[in-house]
Amino acid sequence: MTTPHDAALRVRGLTKHYVVHEKEPGLLGSLKSFVNRRSRTVEAVRGVNLDLARGEMVGFLGPNGAGKTTTLKMLSGLLHPTSGEVDVLGFEPRRRHADFLRSITLVMGQKQQLLWDLPALDSFLVNQAIYEIDDADFKRTMREYDEVLDLSGILRKQVRKLSLGERMKCELAAALLHRPRVLFLDEPTIGLDVNMQVRIREFVREYNRREDATVILTSHYMADVTALCERIVVIDAGRVVFDGDLGALVERSSPYKTVKLQLASPASTERLARHGEVVSHDGLGVELNMPRAEVGERAARLLTDLDVADLTVEDPPIETVIGRLFGAERAPEHA
Repeated sequence: MTTPHDAALRVRGLTKHYVVHEKEPGLLGSLKSFVNRRSRTVEAVRGVNLDLARGEMVGFLGPNGAGKTTTLKMLSGLLHPTSGEVDVLGFEPRRRHADFLRSITLVMGQKQQLLWDLPALDSFLVNQAIYEIDDADFKRTMREYDEVLDLSGILRKQVRKLSLGERMKCELAAALLHRPRVLFLDEPTIGLDVNMQVRIREFVREYNRREDATVILTSHYMADVTALCERIVVIDAGRVVFDGDLGALVERSSPYKTVKLQLASPASTERLARHGEVVSHDGLGVELNMPRAEVGERAARLLTDLDVADLTVEDPPIETVIGRLFGAERAPEHA
């Protein structure tokens, strides 16, 4: 738990409610809505509490519609909370103080800030003027970012002619020209190929190291989160359902480990089932689930009983763990 002296971000009881107007389809529905307009309240975020230390990188996970982007928009001051308290670097985000805006950035993978018909460099120069970055700092920052992102060959191209990966590199660099201390990254690698995802992760990791920046990252690519974040916060239906170490989440939500075998000689499914739940059995390749607390004992018996050429023990994929957590949290509401 962070203290007020080392906290970059502190959130208490954060909520956001929307009033959504509903209408029946067609002309008749439109006419009815004039006479009797119906609406309902959507609770997008419900009582979120959160503390982040300076320099901490946190994965912010949840299914579509969980409230992730709405939360980030409130933390960055784009949306006003319905209730609750938010403190980012000593500022109240909704007031949009100039010093606050110079200290944060929000990067949304599905939105763009670059001017579509102009070279990316022109947008960089606009940001230089907005944030009052002197020429020496601007050139130094551009050199540093070019080392990691390889920008020099694409800055003078029209943004519309850049590939998605090239554009995302420029978007990220433009958003960090003023060297913000808090980064809100909402799906920064969405739609990118694997190699480009790795480049973006390396850039974020290096920026965090150099600037001691605090990072909140949302992503549907679990590799982004596992590569960058030791701590994760999981939100579902507007509520935080987990906040802690990634390994602790795996232990909490997945009571088994996966044992992968390469057999030297075949074994029947019935024989394999004595040692664990048979997930797959394809010739000499076998995958078993075993209770986490019994893996050592069962694996030892398995090696004695079967002709094993190779054996590995793994935690289940983080996607599976997150999916199980969502299911467990939702089950009581549907019971």
